[in-house]
Amino acid sequence: MRILITGGAGFIGSNLADKLLARGDDILVIDNFTTGRRDNLPKTGRIAVEEGTIADCEWVGGIVRSFGPDTVVHAAASYKDPENWAEDARTNVLGTVNVVRACEAAGARRLIYFQTSLCYGLRPREQPITLKHPVRAEGSSYAISKTAGEQYIMLSKLDYLSFRLANVYGPRNLSGPLPTFYMRLTTGKPCFVVDTRRDFIFVQDLVDVVARAIDGKGRRGVYHVATGSDYAIKDLLVAVLKALGRQVPAIEVRPRNEDDVYTILLDPSETALDFEWRATTRLEDGVRQAVEWYKTHPFGQTFTHLKEVQVASDPRPVR
Repeated sequence: MRILITGGAGFIGSNLADKLLARGDDILVIDNFTTGRRDNLPKTGRIAVEEGTIADCEWVGGIVRSFGPDTVVHAAASYKDPENWAEDARTNVLGTVNVVRACEAAGARRLIYFQTSLCYGLRPREQPITLKHPVRAEGSSYAISKTAGEQYIMLSKLDYLSFRLANVYGPRNLSGPLPTFYMRLTTGKPCFVVDTRRDFIFVQDLVDVVARAIDGKGRRGVYHVATGSDYAIKDLLVAVLKALGRQVPAIEVRPRNEDDVYTILLDPSETALDFEWRATTRLEDGVRQAVEWYKTHPFGQTFTHLKEVQVASDPRPVR
């Protein structure tokens, strides 16, 4: 099959590209390399790479039309700077509109989108969250803009699947607490955690669902991709310490930010049924694989869509 992946040099997109190439698909990646890495992409004749921004309507339209993909996986997103609302709107809203229109014009068979679970707001009405829960994006430019993009996809006539995701982690992940913990621990800086819980899903479990969607499983609409269980952020830090062979000290727990939610636990039951799928990777195993990748792929910056909050008498940002 011919698969176009927007944001294909990023964390999720590049892991998906690896899986699809291994089974013989032809891949076109488009990326502006704001957060994506060129060394995430394999050097093979069955993958082509185009550098540019999906905010450029004519460029995106020409690329999609020329390649003629069977399926477009829309993984590109702006999340690098929580204060850069304009870039979030350009990429996550206008860029998504451009991708949708390009898919319609080129006759793409299916569009697959990745949505944040923060679309349910900072105070979900139920746990676990079902697909009947109302959408109420708030608290961050990322959540607002990603949800606006999803709404435009729903407005289209495309056969789309929008995967609302638990916290994805694994090799090549440079956003969120896991790479931050690794970077601080390996540079001699202290670590602390906030009093939140998250459902962590390993990237290869997500990629498995996406590959099944590319092959035609699932109906037009929205699905959750999650394990169905949540962990304290403290548990994640302990897993990183163990993967590094460190002793587990007393861990400081701090209050969460006002733009952060205590827990987001998604119900993946419909995904399990329609895709004949479930997440199988244990947190400790996935963290160990991520840490092994970090050891051989230096990075100097991690990203978060959350605002940084300064704590009195402590210059370190709480994430």
